[in-house]
Amino acid sequence: MYTDAIKVGFIGLGLIGGSIAATIRRIHPATVITACDVDKESLDLAVSKGIVNRPVSQADQAFSDCDILFLCAPVSVNIEYLRQLKDILPENCLITDVGSVKTPIQKAVEKLDMDQHFIGGHPMVGSEKSGFANANDHLLENAYYFLTPGDRTSFAMTTQFSSYIQGLGALPVTLKAKEHDFITAAISHVPHIIAAELVHLVRRADTGTGMLKQLAAGGFKDITRIASSSPVMWEQICESNSPNIKKLLENMISDLQAMIVALDEDNGPYVNEYFREAGEYRNSVPDHGTGLFEKVHKLYIDIPDEPGTIATAASQLAFNSISIKNIGIVHNREFEEGVLEIILYDAESCQKAAQVLKGKNYVVHVR
Repeated sequence: MYTDAIKVGFIGLGLIGGSIAATIRRIHPATVITACDVDKESLDLAVSKGIVNRPVSQADQAFSDCDILFLCAPVSVNIEYLRQLKDILPENCLITDVGSVKTPIQKAVEKLDMDQHFIGGHPMVGSEKSGFANANDHLLENAYYFLTPGDRTSFAMTTQFSSYIQGLGALPVTLKAKEHDFITAAISHVPHIIAAELVHLVRRADTGTGMLKQLAAGGFKDITRIASSSPVMWEQICESNSPNIKKLLENMISDLQAMIVALDEDNGPYVNEYFREAGEYRNSVPDHGTGLFEKVHKLYIDIPDEPGTIATAASQLAFNSISIKNIGIVHNREFEEGVLEIILYDAESCQKAAQVLKGKNYVVHVR
């Protein structure tokens, strides 16, 4: 088992890498953390916060004593670092990454004969913000964390690393790299493309006065919010997972073509069944939200995973006569910020709740 005093390395110290490093520092304070990042300001900030012990400017011998190495740069960059570190890392070092596409790097480690010591990783967390400055040591709490060991990765190593990730507060889920990539294409990658296309649809149809833009506020902005994600990141994701994305988009095009035929033929029963099945399935998905196009008044707060923290936050709102419509832990935070989701009845209640919680030193993210 990994002890508190192990040595952990990070290549890339942005939002995800920085949050994992900060979590390790909080839970395992004796861990020695070595980090490399092209952004010197991020490294300096990490050192000043006491998160990184050994900042380095490049991937070199400084990583030669690591027990675990987290690759937190873009996939293509991570693969290049693997080549540089192949003869530097100790034989018993576990190598992992945090990318949302797993097959390319899995193929790379197999080609480099490093797959015995590699376990792909993908924490289902994220934010519209990026960089180490936005990292926090509770981002992983109660969030799903995919692990994708290869065929030559030992069961003992997988179990050991899964326990380590669980010890950081996350919920590890183990599966094959190809299975992971299809799942994330369906629940993350294609939805991002669809959200962007919905925005383009309205943008192209908008009038010179910007009428559609004005009327699209509220529910439309809710369901298209993920279209504001990093274009550079999504270019890389789409290139890395293009077979799965294309297959799902082709299925979607086929469904839309069938809908066009149904509309041409005034086929009401088909349209009815189309929406009935969609609604039935969506209602079965665990979620604390309400209808897709209804304006949902939500806020999210960062809280530690400790007994009584949810009750304390809820009590602060109750003391101020603020009624809560729904409340729950956010497990998949790739699209949301914060650990605790609170749904209010109206905009006024949401604004007041945010003020109250900020006044009690909670980190609040208003949806």
